[in-house]
Amino acid sequence: MSSPSTELRTCTYNIHKGVCTASKRPILPELRHAIRTVDADLVFLQEVVGEHSATALVSAFRRAGVFSYPQFEYLADEVWPHHAYGRNAIYQRGHHGNAILSKNQFLHWDNFDVSQWWFSQRGILLGKLAMGVYVVCVHFGLFSRERKKQLQKLLALLAKKVPDNMPLIIAGDFNDWKGKLHRRLVDEMSFQEAYSTVYGRPARTFPARLPFFSMDRIYYRNLKLIDAEVLSGAPWRRLSDHRALYAVFDIAGIESFSN
Repeated sequence: MSSPSTELRTCTYNIHKGVCTASKRPILPELRHAIRTVDADLVFLQEVVGEHSATALVSAFRRAGVFSYPQFEYLADEVWPHHAYGRNAIYQRGHHGNAILSKNQFLHWDNFDVSQWWFSQRGILLGKLAMGVYVVCVHFGLFSRERKKQLQKLLALLAKKVPDNMPLIIAGDFNDWKGKLHRRLVDEMSFQEAYSTVYGRPARTFPARLPFFSMDRIYYRNLKLIDAEVLSGAPWRRLSDHRALYAVFDIAGIESFSN
């Protein structure tokens, strides 16, 4: 019998609702294949469609070989047996939000509304895994004032829900191209950011074809980082408008937190 892995492989990706930004073609099968090649234990997803009844879109996805909704169930099928979904943006014919796919069981999870305005619906998806790690998936707003308030709500949630000594990963699309949230999380709140730990600055992940802005992050505390990278080259530059971000953590000895 092989011994359990002492590594926790994580990936965060804004999938743009499974539609190619250039051709507007449904690409969920290609997305699923790409994500699976990473072999992550945890996948944090943003802009995941939970339901959509628009006939044209449903027909287009069926032609692409996708016959089921929600998208996170299609992506997770047979690889990630456990998943959580937070419905954020709700419209007449459906909804989309954040999702976490996991090979480890969730003990519990919940979605928290942090929307500042009706036209920008956002949420924070927070859960605890059976292995003892807390996980948070976020997609913050486009406006500086909006993001500042959403960060305040995130920190308040963590103070209430997550003990200071517990392993914690916060991943997602922070839309923080100016780095204001990053400085507060790292300098004031003592979080570490995976790519910054390795390379000295947050990764450039947007736009995918020629990344210039740092939008996507993986923050952590009470964990040991092994490595981090931006997933580049084919197919990552043509699937979504974001690049995916990947990080590996050493979880040797972490079982003491799961009791």
